[in-house]
Amino acid sequence: MEFEFGQYKLYALLFIFGLIAAEIIWSWRKDKKAYGVKDTLANLSIFAGFQLSKFLFAGYQLWIFGLFYQFRLFTFEESTLMFLITFLGVDFCYYWFHRCSHMVKFFWAFHLVHHSSQFYNLTVSYRLNWLGALISPVFYIPLAFLGLPLDFIVLCYSFNLLYQFFLHTEAVGKLGFLENIIDTPSNHRVHHGSNDIYIDKNFGGTLIIWDKIFGTYESEKEKVKYGVTSGFAGYNPFVLVFKGFIDIVRNKMNYKG
Repeated sequence: MEFEFGQYKLYALLFIFGLIAAEIIWSWRKDKKAYGVKDTLANLSIFAGFQLSKFLFAGYQLWIFGLFYQFRLFTFEESTLMFLITFLGVDFCYYWFHRCSHMVKFFWAFHLVHHSSQFYNLTVSYRLNWLGALISPVFYIPLAFLGLPLDFIVLCYSFNLLYQFFLHTEAVGKLGFLENIIDTPSNHRVHHGSNDIYIDKNFGGTLIIWDKIFGTYESEKEKVKYGVTSGFAGYNPFVLVFKGFIDIVRNKMNYKG
């Protein structure tokens, strides 16, 4: 079984890197300049560190869910309907987790690395903070407390993150009426924009309806300028991952000074 699971992960990685290779070829042939060598190497380094962090913090995340699940208000049987409810619940919680990651300075310290690239391609999707697993489960505690099946919560959360990998590309244009229902590459390009009209927009994970409901939706209208408003953040993966925390400390020090 372990061998089969290892094979599954290997095939998944090969598929991901195959798509990245295809996007690189597309960018080169179309002269899109979607990739930069140093930036891509930084992304891959951060990705490697993130994979290690997933291994280190997996037990902690499951412990958080299990801790609150034992005090659950209800017990629900696993079913197709319950899976759909859990999917919506996870996506709703992700919207608020993502929105807080932009609005609250402490959470932005974890999230800044993801927006620090001035490029937009599939490798940027894994530009994720190595310590993010410490805070992300907190936003899903209400689902465990309600009693939604834990394996459904974990599965839907994993699917949510996997789906977002495919959003980080310029190779896909607008998708018609789907732009108003699901998160798409176009909708997510807006989210990564530092243009004034794009800042703090489109927080949805798989669905964009939450942005429609809560007034944070913006369609892709003008060419997106990627990166953070503070400018170029460098290529050192350690600096990129911890820059948000360093900025908080410096601001506190300046404030006290």
